[in-house]
Amino acid sequence: MDIHPTAIVSPKAELASGVKIGPYCVIGEKVIIGKDTLLASHVVIEGPATIGERNVIYQFASLGTPPQDTGYRGEDTRIVIGNDNEIREYVTINRATSKQDWETVVGNNNFLMAAAHVAHDCVVGDHVILSNAVAVAGHTVVGDHSTFGGFSATHQYIRIGVHAFIGGKVAVTQDIPPFMMASAGPGGRAKLFGPNQNGLRHTGFSREVIAGLKRAYKIIWRDNRSFKDGVRQAREEIELFPELNTLLDFIETSKRGVAR
Repeated sequence: MDIHPTAIVSPKAELASGVKIGPYCVIGEKVIIGKDTLLASHVVIEGPATIGERNVIYQFASLGTPPQDTGYRGEDTRIVIGNDNEIREYVTINRATSKQDWETVVGNNNFLMAAAHVAHDCVVGDHVILSNAVAVAGHTVVGDHSTFGGFSATHQYIRIGVHAFIGGKVAVTQDIPPFMMASAGPGGRAKLFGPNQNGLRHTGFSREVIAGLKRAYKIIWRDNRSFKDGVRQAREEIELFPELNTLLDFIETSKRGVAR
């Protein structure tokens, strides 16, 4: 454990072996930091917060501060951050409100670029990229292996499916389905442009899976006026495979509606 003499660390914080705390960091009570995590400098972490192992947190990041929610009354909510994340300059991750599960969660192997914001009660999966200045609003669920372009933002209670790609400067007001690519349509709101083919190929999906998802996209978004009819037709005409089931189940369980 290596703590710079200018850092302020609560005696009630728990730091594992190999943790390095750089100059002028402030670590509050009820903060737990896993082994080999590095705080570069000027990082603020307020508890309750659990930070996993081998994370790298850059200067001026602010983690675990109270939610930006007018209904918050100081409840003992928390943030939970997994392992092997890279959290760049000025990233903010707020702890939860008491309206859901009392915790904001960020998983493993994520890359949060400068000035990205993860709001209260969000659940961010694994291998997610939030580019510069992305704003993820409260209660958003971000699926594994999804990517946000810079300056994009979500509405509250949005779901982003696994392996989805969202372009830059996009306002996400409805759910983005798994494996799909969205960019800015009229008014800057998210509009689907088919499967995220390049991303899926890069991640190792087969040609057959990508072709099946392309066919499902055509049936659901091009050939039918309603999602109910499109999902039914896709189930009837395409031999089911795991990724297709993930896509169809996501659409059927959407509460805010799915992007067009």
